[in-house]
Amino acid sequence: MFTRTSTKTILMGCAAACALATTANAQAAGEQTQLDEVVVTAQLRAQDPIEVPFALTAYSGQFLENLGVQDFEQLSAFVPGLLVQNQSPNNPGFQIRGLTSDSTGASDEPRVSIYQDGVSISRAPGAFVELFDVQRVEVAKGPQSTLYGRGALIGAINVIQNKADIDGFDAEGRAAIGNYDYRMAELMVNMPISDVAALRLATRLKSRDGYVENLLGGADYNGVDTQAFRLSAAFEPSDALRVDVIANYQQDTPSGVSFRSIYYNPQDPNTGAVLSTDRSPHSPAALTPGSGLPGGSKLGIDREVWGVTGLVRYDLSDSLTLNSVTAYRTFDTAESFDPDGISLPILTGIGISNGEQWSQELRLNFDNGGAWSGFVGGSYFREENDSSSPIEIDERLALAQLAGVLDGTPTAVLPTFLPRPVLTSQAFLQPLLAGLGVPAAARAGIANNLKANHQETAATRTELESFDVFGDLTWKPTDRLEFAAGIRYTSDSKTTEFGSSVLNGRSIAGGLLAVQQVQGQINQLIAVGTPAALAQAAALGAFATGLVTQLATPGAATAPVSAAFPLFGLTFQPTAGNGGTTARDLNDDGLTYRLTGRYAVSDDASVYATYARGRRPAVLAVTVPATPFGAPVFTEVPAETVNSYEVGFKSALMDRRLRLDGAVYAYQYDNFQTTEQVGTQFITTNAGEAEAYGFEGQVNYMAADWLDVFATYGFNRARFTTGARDGNRFRLSPDHRVSVGALARFPVAAGALEVQPTYSWQSKVFFDDNNDRSDLQRTAFVPDTLVDEFQNSYGLLNLRIRYVPTDANWSVEAFGDNLTDETFIKDAGNTGDSLGLPTFIAGQPRTYGAMLTIRY
Repeated sequence: MFTRTSTKTILMGCAAACALATTANAQAAGEQTQLDEVVVTAQLRAQDPIEVPFALTAYSGQFLENLGVQDFEQLSAFVPGLLVQNQSPNNPGFQIRGLTSDSTGASDEPRVSIYQDGVSISRAPGAFVELFDVQRVEVAKGPQSTLYGRGALIGAINVIQNKADIDGFDAEGRAAIGNYDYRMAELMVNMPISDVAALRLATRLKSRDGYVENLLGGADYNGVDTQAFRLSAAFEPSDALRVDVIANYQQDTPSGVSFRSIYYNPQDPNTGAVLSTDRSPHSPAALTPGSGLPGGSKLGIDREVWGVTGLVRYDLSDSLTLNSVTAYRTFDTAESFDPDGISLPILTGIGISNGEQWSQELRLNFDNGGAWSGFVGGSYFREENDSSSPIEIDERLALAQLAGVLDGTPTAVLPTFLPRPVLTSQAFLQPLLAGLGVPAAARAGIANNLKANHQETAATRTELESFDVFGDLTWKPTDRLEFAAGIRYTSDSKTTEFGSSVLNGRSIAGGLLAVQQVQGQINQLIAVGTPAALAQAAALGAFATGLVTQLATPGAATAPVSAAFPLFGLTFQPTAGNGGTTARDLNDDGLTYRLTGRYAVSDDASVYATYARGRRPAVLAVTVPATPFGAPVFTEVPAETVNSYEVGFKSALMDRRLRLDGAVYAYQYDNFQTTEQVGTQFITTNAGEAEAYGFEGQVNYMAADWLDVFATYGFNRARFTTGARDGNRFRLSPDHRVSVGALARFPVAAGALEVQPTYSWQSKVFFDDNNDRSDLQRTAFVPDTLVDEFQNSYGLLNLRIRYVPTDANWSVEAFGDNLTDETFIKDAGNTGDSLGLPTFIAGQPRTYGAMLTIRY
């Protein structure tokens, strides 16, 4: 849906598929006759990418700067096999070769490792960081647990930031403006403070108004407001010892995300006036939050992430190096959103996640220049996380939704659009209650007791201690042939606590649902017809009658709790004591390993084969009690494992003017962990077996001193092979992705003009592993019967034009992204799906601006 497919798109995609794909750096005019080299540390030692025996994409910071890449989502357009969905900084999705890592729950486990200078930042609420003043970014594909730890089931992203440089003073400033009131400023200052020490400060401040208009006033949706700072210090008293300390801080306070329904017109919630008849996700929206939850009356995000890392490298001898990575990191996030996506405040939610982690790794690398090299090490990781999801529900409006009538398209039931005062009136609610079988005598009382802002919450807290020991050994029997083996043993000890509560009295609507459930049990007992069954039916009938009477009594929401009148929730039934927590322990350990072989055809070309075993740790999933004051249900979901097979080649040809890589791979998954929506909760479950296979390629060609061209192509067919999802695609996993680009440099008066167009394209994606099938969404309050939560193929065209004067310390640039103003969505379904109100998030439209850079 929501796409325009053109002949141009198909032709460019075919051209890129034939050309393969990208990894290299753009150059200034006339400076060199071959591509820039990028030294990588994907195998925890410095190497040419050709020497790495698995698919790897590595970009220098200068290359990313030239492309205008500022975050992971923009990066992923130019990395085969990687897709990053920035739904919000609080809830990004990282997908490598079909597997998505985006769970925000405290008890969930990542699948993709995100590293910042060797420190895991993989937990989703704290993972999305700005890419500025970076040395390079490496994206390793395939199971990389032996190299990157417990979260690298299917790959890892490692951001290597620029460190303080003791060799000299350096400074750079950058400022940009653009449409949607875009403002961006960057500053970097590197300053030696002695012959052996230096400091480096880098910052980025960025803001942009939202691109989905807010028809009810206030900030437009999908804005940007980011402040990021980094201070690093270096101490290098000798060639044998280097110490770096890096402190990172980032705050994001953007406007709310446009979770928008496409089936209801935006309206004034109080008058019913239609504000727009355009229902597309990109059109103006009128979203109404509740007013009772602390922090819930205004849609938006408040996120703070900070951490300190210490890196020590000590050369014990010419062949032995000791490396230490010490880190402390924390994140605090809260996102207030409108899950129903319409103008009425049926449901308001706040996603809260807080995390704190400590980690220590020691690694001893050895390499004497002979046949053997490798490393051994151990690490400790401790993490404390808590997540909660307070929600506010207008029970009167929820009743209208459950009954199938709301403020949308006029029907025989609702021939005109109605304002909130009408929808919450006795005249409107009593007929709905009659349709639910409520006796006439109780209708007025129950309609009067339905709450305008019923509140409830569920909270999860986890503590994790993890110990790893690992090693990797490389043997080179000849100068051209090498074999490597790596292994990692991980031991996890996790405690998970869960509690749920209603915050302002029982839910009257929840009591009505209980009456309906009891009536269903009565009908089943009557059908049995035995004396015992009939007697039980009579007892349940008396309970239901008494319950209806109590629900209609004034003050029912806060009346004393008893066995005859429980403390009902609507989406979260309360745990014992209305919020008491229950804890469970989970101990889990396992091995991951890899075997590789590589043959150097020449100094500039090699072929390789790799087998790897990946593992995502077992998860202790928890759901709310089935009845008030019941016990939460803990379910151990076994560890997800994958067997990976990959063969490929890497080359730097034509005097290193051409870099060409390609890889073919296949995966077999067992105990595939997926997410299932139960009410408004998202629960990890075991989906059985799955498979994926594909091809990735990248090419960079310096066609002339004035022209570089580059392209990527990724084919990935990822499908479930057993269970209810058999044949379904993995979520956020297009079968095809393509990117192409060029950098052309033209001499002009007193300088050079650099023109850099890029184009990225992807095929169809679904946003959930259930592929929006109605038979897999039966646990929703209101079943979803339409298949509409997908995005068809689309492409984005970007352009950057820079003027670089000769022998000057400044440059100026004009830029434009999505120049054809392609309409697409970046997510669909979400929490509103459980209410029969799936929501859709619009992708970014055409943006443009100008930037000035000054260097010293």
